[in-house]
Amino acid sequence: MKEEILQIPLVPLRDLVVFPNMVFPILVGRTNSINALEESMMGKKKILLVTQKDPEAEDPSSRKLYRVGTLANLLQIMRLPKGELKVLVEGLHRAKVIRFLRADDHLEAKISVIRRNDDPTSPLLEALRRKATALFENYSRYNEGIPLEVSSSVLRIDNPQRFADLLSAHLLLRVNEQQKLLESETLLDQFKLLIGYLTKEIEISKIEQQLDGEVKQQITDSQRRLYLQQQLKTIQDELGENNFESDEYRELFERIEVADFPENIREVAEREFNRLTRMHPVSAEAAVVRNYLDWLLDIPWTLKTRDNLDIKKARKILDEDHYGLKEVKNRIIEYLSVMRISRSIKGQILCFVGPPGVGKTSLGKSIARCLGRNFVRTSLGGVHDEAQIRGHRRTYIGAIPGKVIESLRKAGSINPVFLLDEVDKMGQDIRGDPASALLEVLDPEQNNAFCDHFLEVDYDLSNVLFITTANTLPGIPPPLLDRMEILRFPGYLDNEKLAIAKEFLIPKGLKAHGLEKLRITFSDSSILSIITNYTQEAGVRELERKIHKVFRVIATQLVEKGLEPQNQKPLFISKQNLVKYLGQHTFLESKKPETLLPGETIGLAWTASGGDIMVIETALMDAPFKLSLTGSLGDVMKESAAAALSYVRSRTKMLGIDPALFRRKEIHIHVPEGGIPKDGPSAGITLALSIISAFTRKSLPEDIAFTGEVTLNGRLLPIGGLPEKLLAAKRNKINKVILPKRNQEKLVEIDPQIKKGLDLQLFENMDEVLYYLDLVSPPGKQPQ
Repeated sequence: MKEEILQIPLVPLRDLVVFPNMVFPILVGRTNSINALEESMMGKKKILLVTQKDPEAEDPSSRKLYRVGTLANLLQIMRLPKGELKVLVEGLHRAKVIRFLRADDHLEAKISVIRRNDDPTSPLLEALRRKATALFENYSRYNEGIPLEVSSSVLRIDNPQRFADLLSAHLLLRVNEQQKLLESETLLDQFKLLIGYLTKEIEISKIEQQLDGEVKQQITDSQRRLYLQQQLKTIQDELGENNFESDEYRELFERIEVADFPENIREVAEREFNRLTRMHPVSAEAAVVRNYLDWLLDIPWTLKTRDNLDIKKARKILDEDHYGLKEVKNRIIEYLSVMRISRSIKGQILCFVGPPGVGKTSLGKSIARCLGRNFVRTSLGGVHDEAQIRGHRRTYIGAIPGKVIESLRKAGSINPVFLLDEVDKMGQDIRGDPASALLEVLDPEQNNAFCDHFLEVDYDLSNVLFITTANTLPGIPPPLLDRMEILRFPGYLDNEKLAIAKEFLIPKGLKAHGLEKLRITFSDSSILSIITNYTQEAGVRELERKIHKVFRVIATQLVEKGLEPQNQKPLFISKQNLVKYLGQHTFLESKKPETLLPGETIGLAWTASGGDIMVIETALMDAPFKLSLTGSLGDVMKESAAAALSYVRSRTKMLGIDPALFRRKEIHIHVPEGGIPKDGPSAGITLALSIISAFTRKSLPEDIAFTGEVTLNGRLLPIGGLPEKLLAAKRNKINKVILPKRNQEKLVEIDPQIKKGLDLQLFENMDEVLYYLDLVSPPGKQPQ
């Protein structure tokens, strides 16, 4: 084909395809189109006529316009009273759009003019022309919509190209079928399409006549609707297609046409839609394909929210939503600062680890607020099937995508803040390991091509900001943990809980219970009493519930007395009248005994809900040697007790203990609260001191707590959960903590507010601890 390049004004057409070699009137009313015509009249009076894919679009984008149109001459323009223009155009040549352009007030296009070079003397071309002529004569007899003079004038045309174009223009076809005729590359291709359409239309006309003959005698007014439905059904059964004509299928096609798909996804959607139109509408497979197309259309593929990277505003939002958590907030601000500079979040997966109720989930929402992104959350607690992450294949009945794609559909954008909650509580069974499936989701090197089994196409997750939460790290598989940056939430101090209650929980509770107009004031001592006597947690969830209980009691009293909140005197909640609302104390203010008996020691323990203290007791009985361990101890803690006993027996001379005692004493070690399972190696130092205290009959100080693993040679090994353990010490009025020296580096990272008021003593081995507690005299020092 010979081509020439032009740039000319463009007029989009609705429900109309103009062919070369025809003169046709069109009505123009849109402002952009009128401006394009006026621009053309001032130039060479050439215009490009391009058909819209969506006739409803008022200002169609380039995606909604076909890429092949007709280059036409403007023959005549008539201005109508309402401002519209009636234009007479003459089609000249086909033209392919190279690029759509937008001028100041109209559309233009850079085009390549197509001039066909088919050999008019070709025997094949002549054969196709004759076949098309014969079919058109037959078609005209069946179709009363084509006047006799029109069909006669078309059949008298000798030029094959002109004959094919005028025939294409006068056939009563759908717009997309006419567009295919216009886009055909050669005259031979155009004739082949024409012959196919004519054959199909003639067959339909024959069936219509047959239906008319069969049912015409039975038609009554009440049967008219049934007759029309029977006609449509018979035509569809005969052709095995035309599902596209239903409103549902037409709507689905329009949604696919206007969807902002990537090119590869558009190809998949169009292929599946074509399959759907060839299926019986009520077949099971048609329902599966329809469901698949609905998912493709509902998932965001390109829609992206704009990030707000104002660091001052972000810090303000974090402070508004959460009290304290200084280290965590600073890390998030650092994270946003890097985003502002690099405009990239790849490789950044945050994992919030901490006890329940410390604000992990709500902080995820705050990050979404800071960024101006959509927020979506899914819980992974109890998930034990890989398909819940990757989705089910479409061969299964009721198959749907996994939680990742399902959540992105809810988010409505490709760059939400995506919170994966309780990532440490996933399971696994014969149906697969969901943690392994998450490896691809959370790996920045792979998640740009995440493949859900239901969709079977790649989806780009690289724009998503993933945040995970967990109560403990041991529940997270090491390969998954390796992909995340850990941010620890140690829990709140009592003074922080007091501030949170005053600034957040009480105002929120008043609003939730409709008591804003009732002036309720809590004294600081009453809030602290709720914290110490009615709750025992690292977070503030139970504290919030207790405050809400106070409000519920007040609301009940008002309703029973028929009083309105706004008419009441101010109400003051003090420590003394708190019992009226919450009843007697649930917990002691401190678990710490007033004095310790020989054989008792105070240890620090980490729990899923924060830190706690435990009193370990050792009793000696006259009996052959035996070590008894009670209190729901795990295997690791039992081994720690055995190692501690071996250490003590190796130091009998230093401790002044008769070695023969061990052969005739039964040693019983008990850790109270036997209903609560306990495990871990960090009680080694506490167990050893409890045994020593029992044998020496020396009581240990009640204001010192211990934590650390002990080896057989007395070395003290580092332990975990320090922030939670130190919080437990402060909560229970313990002033001094003894711990391994190898934890010194970790101590530096702990919030100074947690360490404030604590005397932290660090030792390398157990012997030094014994010297410090005056249980033995250091070498070279004689007892006084």
